Amino acid sequence: MPDSIADSLAPKMTAWRHHLHQNPELSLHEAKTAAFVCETLTELGIRFESGIGGHGVVATIRRGGNRSVGLRADMDALPIIEATGLPYASRTPGVMHACGHDGHTASLLGAAMMLRDDPDWSGTVHFVFQPAEEGYGGARAMLADGMLSRFPMERIFGYHNWPGLEAGTVMIPDGPMMAQGERLGITIHGHAGHAAMPHLTADPVLAAGHVIVALQSVVSRSVNPLEAAVVSICVMQGAEAENQIPDVVTLRGTFRALIPEVFDLVAGRIRDVATHTAAALGCRAEVVFERTVAATINHQDEAELARAAAAGIGLPVRKDLPPTMASEDFGWFLREIPGAYAWIGNGPAAEGAFLHNQFYNFNDAILPVAARYLAATAKAALGG
Repeated sequence: MPDSIADSLAPKMTAWRHHLHQNPELSLHEAKTAAFVCETLTELGIRFESGIGGHGVVATIRRGGNRSVGLRADMDALPIIEATGLPYASRTPGVMHACGHDGHTASLLGAAMMLRDDPDWSGTVHFVFQPAEEGYGGARAMLADGMLSRFPMERIFGYHNWPGLEAGTVMIPDGPMMAQGERLGITIHGHAGHAAMPHLTADPVLAAGHVIVALQSVVSRSVNPLEAAVVSICVMQGAEAENQIPDVVTLRGTFRALIPEVFDLVAGRIRDVATHTAAALGCRAEVVFERTVAATINHQDEAELARAAAAGIGLPVRKDLPPTMASEDFGWFLREIPGAYAWIGNGPAAEGAFLHNQFYNFNDAILPVAARYLAATAKAALGG
């Protein structure tokens, strides 16, 4: 697939991306984003169905043959205040495309346009525009809404831009790529009272402090050092009065692991450590897990196919980077059908502006690369 085709689409994809960047929407609220995708698909003359698993959209190009493949992009943004100062910065207060889903959506639209105009393939390609990737179960919702029965596909492929990796480099490893993750909440119940008379209270703040410290032992002392896991407590909330020991303190965070057995081990240890540590200080802890994200584990045959497709159109390809403990909703699709996930280099992370940073920006220069990669991988999967 000639570079010139994707390059000629670059201005259009960039305009799409900038529009999406200016108008970000949080997970579960992507109504306008989905409407924009539908309007663009209509302009491109590509059939689609909307409202799948929430605000999900699936577009389809059928061209005979028995083979089928899915290509996926995510659409949601994050509750982050943008600080880039770009002319196309977010116009929605407190919401920002700080993970590049605007670029993913624009490049998938570009791939659809490329495949629409490319006569050199046959079969069926489904373009999956997924909502609610950022920890809100968008992939599971689309699957529960019958996506795979309504739009049968033998394989599925997707990608994520990756700051710090050379721009345009495609990184596709075999096996685990991103971790299984889950959000955790710990509610510590004590007995409130005056800060000057702590002996008459059961202090949940003190218990919470000990729980936070004790949880650091879960990975360091319960997990095999050769296996990866991480536990992070990111939020602590209690009373508002400086002179009151509160009745309740809540802790929130995440835990992650690459291997399901390790994930289950960590979950059990979190529950035991929090419960017993709080009890030792006269308090009671309730532990709740929610919003599981499956590990993203590439299927070897599909990873090899995607690497060959990328190399076949002249893109630099790697498979040597280690997995990350970040999580990606795409893992749910890979539990159901074979497929592979790629990282496409976004270039240097200027001044530490990695993903989920208020200064992050998707690199428009990789839009043609991503569109070419997606289109070439679909053609390879169809045997074209």
